[in-house]
Amino acid sequence: MQIYLSFLAATIYIVSILLPERWLDVAKGISALAWLTHGVALWLTIFPEGALRVGFAVMLSAALWVSVFVCWLENRNQSLDGLRLLLMPNAALMALLPGFFPGSLVTLAGRTDMFPWHVVVALLAYSTLTIAAFHALVMTVQDKHLHQLRGSRRRVWLNGLIDKLPALLTMEKILFRFVLLGFVLLTLTVLSGVIFSEQVLGVAFKWDHKTILSLLSWLLFAILLAGRYLRGWRGKTVLSFTLSGFITLLLAYVGSRFVLEVLLHRSLS
Repeated sequence: MQIYLSFLAATIYIVSILLPERWLDVAKGISALAWLTHGVALWLTIFPEGALRVGFAVMLSAALWVSVFVCWLENRNQSLDGLRLLLMPNAALMALLPGFFPGSLVTLAGRTDMFPWHVVVALLAYSTLTIAAFHALVMTVQDKHLHQLRGSRRRVWLNGLIDKLPALLTMEKILFRFVLLGFVLLTLTVLSGVIFSEQVLGVAFKWDHKTILSLLSWLLFAILLAGRYLRGWRGKTVLSFTLSGFITLLLAYVGSRFVLEVLLHRSLS
């Protein structure tokens, strides 16, 4: 059933961005319907009876699901309609992705009670930092666009999207809300991972590439937040650290799962 819900969610996402601008309130309502449909499809995919589904496609789909929610929440206070138009096509694509790359089922029988919570917190951390990275990319485009000559006919559509975004300073404030929340969740992920590892493996850390890259990502975001609040970092430095931290986390979680599932055709335990 979830595959039909995923296709339905993707269709509704696309419909929401095809409506004319004068129907903006209707488009937001349709976006909310798409988000709810996407959420039900994700729930049925991730939590089948007595098991937990993991995989790079599920993680990406959940990340965009959270992104749509935060975009809708922030759009109540800021004009983020341009960001919504950029986000919805990606959300539609990611809603479909688990149907093509279903990942692996991990049975919960015999697992510690900490395991599902660790996975959920990690998923929320990754999702929130995905939002931050997407936001940073939009800010990069916005900054470059503002420093170029406007009026080119080839960029009329881009002018329209960027004109709907808040000022760069406002976008930067929103970015740090995402980064701070993602950092807190990532910290909880590392701590719960230590507890889970001690209960199952008898060691605090399993020193594999995933652990090392996760800690490196945590360190990059910690340096970014310290630089922001102690040194007042702004601009390209902030964007560079945000994207570097996200790419490192992407390689730790999604990258390894993609290689195992798609390139090596191996299941995950």
